[in-house]
Amino acid sequence: MSAAEAGGVFRRARGRTLDAFPSEKEREWKGPFYFIQGADPQFGLMKAWSTGDSDSGGDDWGEEIRLTEQAVEAINKLKPKPRFFVLCGDLIHAMPGMPWRKEQTADLQRVLAGVDSDIPLVLVSGNHDVGNTPTPETVAEFQQTWGDDYFSFWVGGVLFLVLNSQFWYDASRCPALKQAQDQWLDQQLSVAGQRKCQHAIVFQHIPLFLRSIDEGDDYFNLTQSVRKEVADKLTGAGVTAVFSGHYHRNAGGTYQNLDMVVSSAIGCQLGQDTHGLRVVVVTAEKIVHRYYSLDELSEKGIEDDLMGLMEEK
Repeated sequence: MSAAEAGGVFRRARGRTLDAFPSEKEREWKGPFYFIQGADPQFGLMKAWSTGDSDSGGDDWGEEIRLTEQAVEAINKLKPKPRFFVLCGDLIHAMPGMPWRKEQTADLQRVLAGVDSDIPLVLVSGNHDVGNTPTPETVAEFQQTWGDDYFSFWVGGVLFLVLNSQFWYDASRCPALKQAQDQWLDQQLSVAGQRKCQHAIVFQHIPLFLRSIDEGDDYFNLTQSVRKEVADKLTGAGVTAVFSGHYHRNAGGTYQNLDMVVSSAIGCQLGQDTHGLRVVVVTAEKIVHRYYSLDELSEKGIEDDLMGLMEEK
């Protein structure tokens, strides 16, 4: 099943925006709302990790299918419905050109087609989606399969920016693409200031940092020089939160007024967290979020205090 054939749930980003949200209707603040953030369904990693063969060992992803189906079912039961469901990268495990990539993609698209058509999907590229060192060809493949690798959209007076963080990790084989995103981001941040959006929120795969802006360089964060430059650019433009995945554990910290949120995976866990999703409530003054295990969200839904924030005017 291609993304286009999967129906309304795959309203893919095109022209650097997401037409699921008409900007002329969504630029004004209308009151609190919430969305669901997930990360790293990464079909194939659980088998690969268990065998120690990360490159070619991911020849079974039945457990990831089950977990992602559970996530979809839990989201579909929520009332009121979330405004959207964002997946922050590493949709599948097989890197570009590796075995099982086509099959993992087809199975994930089939599962995601089960998301309620009134809950748009927002898809973020990760390193396994475009490669650790992306090329024009791997980025084009992602765009064909899932939609634009970076784009913006408005929901209820809030500007959301989806970024391809792999350009900040290693753009040595696609410098022109990185430059294009950098220029586009500068323009979007200028718009955020001019239009006085209620909040500006970023989605990307690799965290700027895991706990502190001054932490050492790691596979799971951006290098110090890059993260500081990006963080200063975002905070200077009034961005208040960055949501990411990649770490397969929950983490996060703050820098100035920026909340760096690192969510654990729907799929393979590399720490002590549970397979889960993050509920994010956006009010006029603040952004409140909480990570739920898939079992918690399936059985109990969203806790009363978060739902209470939705009723504030």
